[in-house]
Amino acid sequence: MKIFKFGGASVKDAESVKNVSMVLSSQRFEKCLLVISAMGKTTNELEKVVELYFKKDNYQTEIEHIKQKHIEIAKGLFSEDHAVFAEINLFFDDIVSFLRRNKSPNYNFVYDQVVSCGEMISTKIVSEYLNDIQFTNQWLDARDYIKTDDSYRDGIVNWQKTEEFISNLNPDICYVTQGFIGSDDNNFTVTLGREGSDYSAAIFAYCLNATAMTIWKDVPGVMTGDPRIFEDVTLLSNISYEEAIELAYFGASVIHPKTLQPLQQKNIPFYVKSFVDPTKEGTKVGDSEKNQSEESYILKGNQTLLKISTRDFSFIAEDHMSLIFNNLAKYKIKVSLMQNSAISLALCLEDKFLKIEELNNELQKIFKTDIIKNVSLFTVRNAKMENIDKFYQEKSVLLEQISKNTLQMVTL
Repeated sequence: MKIFKFGGASVKDAESVKNVSMVLSSQRFEKCLLVISAMGKTTNELEKVVELYFKKDNYQTEIEHIKQKHIEIAKGLFSEDHAVFAEINLFFDDIVSFLRRNKSPNYNFVYDQVVSCGEMISTKIVSEYLNDIQFTNQWLDARDYIKTDDSYRDGIVNWQKTEEFISNLNPDICYVTQGFIGSDDNNFTVTLGREGSDYSAAIFAYCLNATAMTIWKDVPGVMTGDPRIFEDVTLLSNISYEEAIELAYFGASVIHPKTLQPLQQKNIPFYVKSFVDPTKEGTKVGDSEKNQSEESYILKGNQTLLKISTRDFSFIAEDHMSLIFNNLAKYKIKVSLMQNSAISLALCLEDKFLKIEELNNELQKIFKTDIIKNVSLFTVRNAKMENIDKFYQEKSVLLEQISKNTLQMVTL
């Protein structure tokens, strides 16, 4: 079985959905499971609904706006009397109904129940369209197959249950399902983290022992840098799992960090290809004698630099480190880079749940701290060390670290 994942940009409007069918035609649509993201910027728009809800503001208008966008997309794909329009209305009615009756003050819980609807609606539209044009498929609710704990917005997969459920699927037919979502033991929706649809595809690939997994994007494949940021970047046609994991960890947006591990465990080839031109080779991630180690550039924005030091100028010892990292885990703040000296520790942090102030208040009970927000982490992977001076030009460097063949710097 093959696993194909299509992101939001590939289903952003009616023409894009039609293009998905063209991609499938070029790849032979058989024994295939499609993982589909929410359409366009729907996730961002549903996040706004949740924000308005907790501010006790007019979230209903935003919901209606999102609904009308989906109806317009459907009008470009179906006849006016098609059953899909009733489905779309039902999904949005469910959002309104949930928010009206909800009593939970848990932002993350409410977020997952609302934002996940973007995937549900997009997959229903794509599945119905493909069936209409004779690409026969069965629509699946991913929440019935991917089981997690109740860590809302960052679900941890229960692999035993998930593999048990997914292995019951018929490998000889085609399916359309959602990325980004699963469910807990109480069948509440749990999302797998922002941009988690790639991870969903890898979960299905692992549990179905897929022959290959392909992510279809609006770029030719994995590049040596984001072409919107860096000049003269080139395609990496073959890279190892290890290199892909490193690039994802450092912040390469083409690959979700959790995606590679399940694929590597079963040696499932992973492709990143362009839905604009599906005939191009793209990037293959896996074991190959052709694997490349080219100089690559990654810029990770919206980071926070936290400097921690002891109040009495004593060493940052193991007990200090344990306390600091326990609090980082408590607030689910990710360390992108760390550097320590005898009496201080500098951390470049990714604070996706906006908990940095709570962390800082906790640490200030014991340490002196200094925070600089909205910094960027610039990473050069496989750096040519004889030429690294050029990377410092016109940059205000707050922290730098060089290890083996990797240069990293935190900049304003």
